[in-house]
Amino acid sequence: MECCRWTTAGTLLLASLILSSRTARSEEDRDSLWDAWGSWSECSRTCGGGASYSLRRCLSSKTCEGRNIRYRTCSNVDCPPEAGDFRAQQCSAHNDVKYQGQLYEWLPVSNDPDNPCSLKCQARGTALVVELAPKVLDGTRCYTESLDMCISGLCQIVGCDHQLGSAVKEDNCGVCNGDGSTCRLVRGQYKSQLSASKLDDTVVAIPYGSRQVRLMLKGPDHLYLETKTLQGVKSENSLSTTGSFLVENSSIDFQKFPDKEILRISGPLTADFTIKIHYAGAADSSVQFIFYQPIIHRWRETDFFPCSASCGGGYQLTSAECFDLRSNRVVADQYCHYYPENIKPKPKLQECNLDPCPASDGYKQIMPYDLYHPLPRWESTPWTACSSSCGGGIQSRSVSCVEEDIEGHISPVEEWKCMYTPKMPVVQPCNIFDCPKWLAQEWSPCTVTCGQGLRYRVVLCIDHRGMHTGGCSTKTKPHIKEECVVPTPCYKPKEKLPVEAKLPWYKQAQELEEGTAVSEEPSFIPEAWSSCSVTCGVGSQMRLVKCQVLLTFSQSVADLPIDECEGPKPVSQRACYSGPCSGEMTEYTPEETQLLYGSLQEFDELYDWEYEGFTECSESCGGGVQEAVVTCLNKQTREIADETLCVGSRRPPQLLKACSLEPCPPR
Repeated sequence: MECCRWTTAGTLLLASLILSSRTARSEEDRDSLWDAWGSWSECSRTCGGGASYSLRRCLSSKTCEGRNIRYRTCSNVDCPPEAGDFRAQQCSAHNDVKYQGQLYEWLPVSNDPDNPCSLKCQARGTALVVELAPKVLDGTRCYTESLDMCISGLCQIVGCDHQLGSAVKEDNCGVCNGDGSTCRLVRGQYKSQLSASKLDDTVVAIPYGSRQVRLMLKGPDHLYLETKTLQGVKSENSLSTTGSFLVENSSIDFQKFPDKEILRISGPLTADFTIKIHYAGAADSSVQFIFYQPIIHRWRETDFFPCSASCGGGYQLTSAECFDLRSNRVVADQYCHYYPENIKPKPKLQECNLDPCPASDGYKQIMPYDLYHPLPRWESTPWTACSSSCGGGIQSRSVSCVEEDIEGHISPVEEWKCMYTPKMPVVQPCNIFDCPKWLAQEWSPCTVTCGQGLRYRVVLCIDHRGMHTGGCSTKTKPHIKEECVVPTPCYKPKEKLPVEAKLPWYKQAQELEEGTAVSEEPSFIPEAWSSCSVTCGVGSQMRLVKCQVLLTFSQSVADLPIDECEGPKPVSQRACYSGPCSGEMTEYTPEETQLLYGSLQEFDELYDWEYEGFTECSESCGGGVQEAVVTCLNKQTREIADETLCVGSRRPPQLLKACSLEPCPPR
């Protein structure tokens, strides 16, 4: 009977286990008749992110709905730098296998837009690209700049939380699902300033931990790098050839073209990088840069300070100190105040030493504060104005220890009563950023197609953040226009006399229309000219001129008030000539002559040609012509000068008008 009872108990236990196992299966498993999932396989990689799979079996004689395999990521730890690229390892595994009877050294071909999960490799030193395997190993990244990975030949989405199918992404600071508050965007421009005593110059210093670094140089000069690790080790890289390479364990992509150079670093930088420029030609070069700089100084809450009383009830407070994340040490508060994103935490207050004091020799170290009697505290006057608006200055304030009584009256007390918390500084540096300076843009094309003309450029006042601002000295502003010469001779067509007045055969000096494409800086954008207001003779044309700016975030154009744009505003009206009316010889009044010729010309020379009336009529009746008199004048004194002084200016065209049109009396 004992045996039978044991057998019955064992049967009941077995039935209970089976029921529990079935209950553990999900509703989907029971409905589709799948068996439970099996254990996870080993990870396909030991580092750098791999894949593991689990299988299940269909228990039905019919087809089960759903998949019999599932995947998850694993080994989500960074590989050591010497491990190399996973795709490159798979290509190099074919180095000892002959392809079409020949051995090659195979290099990876990444970021294939059509099939990123096939193993395509290129033979070193050749243009030969071959698909050596239809699928890369599980865990291989689909693209170099993404966490997405290839699994069973298909590219699977991977979030920054390393979960398959996750849409969570890193912010610009490299924080997974972050809000971008731990870094700041830095962008600016550099313009080379050629000097006989300087062979190179610093473009920008990019600190440790920065991300998404992009630089583009335009011009004949060359970029190179200087680095300094946190341990103080310095090195230099000349960036002489196009390619991808490691500098202080930071992957660098460099492209070199005849007229420009492009530098990209995804980051985060593992050292301080200083980008420099080496002067290589007489022409100017410009560098545009952008990167995300980590906020390396942050407020850190301290532990509670010692209790204000040794017994009988007291209080203790926390404070906040500015902490350097790189050096792991406390620094002066102004380093944290430099970042507007940093908000200093408020101090916390708690009770302490609540046990009553002994009747004999009990005492309190400070005073018997209670819930209705706040601790003495430091109070300060406002900071004085900074001694300098930029480039580093000093400001000061007064700090004193005060006490507030039960009625809220505040009075000064001895400083030792406030020593439970550090005294606030009375002097601090201010406006430590660089002063604004002028930045000259590239010269425009010459305003003429032959001979002597003008060229213009935009000169902006740029602050330490690379933003357009004011405050630059007008005395040091570079000039915005200069003469230019196009080495193409100008030719005057031969005319037969008499001729009517025609538009000048030489160039019409047109106003400069800088930056007709909308840019990120406010600029004048003129619209197209209207048709001439007349069909013959002298008329006028109109157009709208707007102040506009390109909003890079939304890629839209916004209209600004006219005074937001600097520099000369393009004219909105100009003269136009539509030819003679009804085939008749055209006469011009002095006002029309000035409108037609004077308003279309731009003279910067001291001496220039000008019309000075007309000659006598060639006939006394029956129709004749008068020729405009052209003289060389001093533009300042209005005195007639020798014609050789006007050689640099183009002589106006011959201008004729009809005269003595009354019939001659019969003879």
